[in-house]
Amino acid sequence: MANGRSLPTIAAKYKFYIMRKLPLTAMLLCAALASRAQQCDLLIKNARIIDGTGNNWYYGDVAVTAGKIVRTGNLASYTATKTISANGLTVAPGFIDVHTHIEGDEFKVPTADNFLLDGVTTVITGNCGSSNPDLARYFYKLDSARLSINVASFIGHNDVRRAIIGNSNRQPTPQEQQQMEAMVEKAMKDGAVGLSTGLIYLPGMYAKTEEITGLAKVAARYGGVYATHMRNEADQVNDAIEEALTIGRQANIPVEISHFKVSGKQNWGRSRQTLALVQQAREEGIEVTIDQYPYTASSTSINTLLPNWALSGGRDSIVYRLTDNNTRQQIVSKMLSIYKNRKLKHLDYAVVASFRPDTSLNGKNIMEINRLRGHKATLKNEINTVLDIVKEGGAGMVFHSMNEDDVKYIMQYPFNMFASDAGIRQFNVGVPHPRGYGTNARVLGRYVREQKVISLEEAIRRMTSLPAQKFRLGGRGLLLPGYNADIVIFDPATVTDNSTFEQPHQYATGFKYVLVNGVVTIDEGKHVGARSGMVLKGNQ
Repeated sequence: MANGRSLPTIAAKYKFYIMRKLPLTAMLLCAALASRAQQCDLLIKNARIIDGTGNNWYYGDVAVTAGKIVRTGNLASYTATKTISANGLTVAPGFIDVHTHIEGDEFKVPTADNFLLDGVTTVITGNCGSSNPDLARYFYKLDSARLSINVASFIGHNDVRRAIIGNSNRQPTPQEQQQMEAMVEKAMKDGAVGLSTGLIYLPGMYAKTEEITGLAKVAARYGGVYATHMRNEADQVNDAIEEALTIGRQANIPVEISHFKVSGKQNWGRSRQTLALVQQAREEGIEVTIDQYPYTASSTSINTLLPNWALSGGRDSIVYRLTDNNTRQQIVSKMLSIYKNRKLKHLDYAVVASFRPDTSLNGKNIMEINRLRGHKATLKNEINTVLDIVKEGGAGMVFHSMNEDDVKYIMQYPFNMFASDAGIRQFNVGVPHPRGYGTNARVLGRYVREQKVISLEEAIRRMTSLPAQKFRLGGRGLLLPGYNADIVIFDPATVTDNSTFEQPHQYATGFKYVLVNGVVTIDEGKHVGARSGMVLKGNQ
């Protein structure tokens, strides 16, 4: 949305969405509260308000009562139980991280400090085809645990397929397809926001387009979104985008292309081609959006370096293939061919983030590890070092394979959201990708304030109302009366991502206050221990 448009104009644009999504009880509550004497639970005074619509900031106050925004504007007549002075600070809706992987971390660190100190109040998990397969039970556990952030989830295709077929490289029978569709339907009824795929991971890599389309049609019946980690983000990225769009077209379902990028030096500059495919699809009428993390490195499992066929059947089968000399040599030959085509002489772009059998390797690249293990610095030896690490248990990796110009070009696309692709960080554990600590702060500091790639108002829109609208998170993403009081208060002049690839365990700074459902959770830059997060369900 262009800067400078009036709030009434934007409110009119959002009227249908607001009226359709905002519960009647919340609207009635808001009206009742507004009619009382000018008293509220919490009052944010003298702020620069960025409301999430994309409009220019304006000076004003924000009143909150019973977890809801009561009113914004000049509220000089209001009194409050608690008042926050926001002089010199900016107030915005809480950020929504549309691509996370919190499963396994949420009960270890329910306070989710890394997200909240980066301005995030809501995360969507279950991405890349990996989710809890029983969302009803998962949501019950989340409700019981009471996290500090709100959580929504996809149903993951990999877990659905694994439950019915296992990790085998084969296609489902008609009966198995029906069973998978029934699992997706149950998950959607239980509150999933859509279906996700991870088509470079087991066992999704073996699924054909028709299988995914059938499942996406089920999600579409319940208003879901199809989010995909595509089959390829490097040499065959165009084909992978076309597959995602085909599924969206045939299933009549909105599409979200996850962590949109072009990988490999041989592909640098192709973002103009790939983004053009998305733009053309939107002109055709496909509701496709993308998300992005603002870094030139990706992060995933070391297993993704192996040929797809070598991963069939799961870990026992993989270890067997790596132990059998003939099969191992076939794998090495295939990987050599791939890397030589990419004109790579060494695997120094691949850095170990987490290797449990030997944590001393964390932070070292494959070329360094190969030498440490006493091998000559040849590409073949480095490939064998990769296979040894896989055989020894596998590792989480960081891959430095993208170009800054592509990152900035993709960032300028207006239907692109920002996402960390991260879990809840355990402080000082491993050497993870810094995106888990500083994604939003990096956008606001590096790309908005310093490089002026996009405006502050536009960045906030991409972090708030755009994801709320895309994933039907009613009552969130805008600073409007009746909306849930997920609010961030930050200093645009100082907000900074401090996490680096060398020293990732550093929280972002500049976010002074963060409210989750009206409860102050970050106070003067410190987590106060509040756990007022909620489970957010789709189709409700």
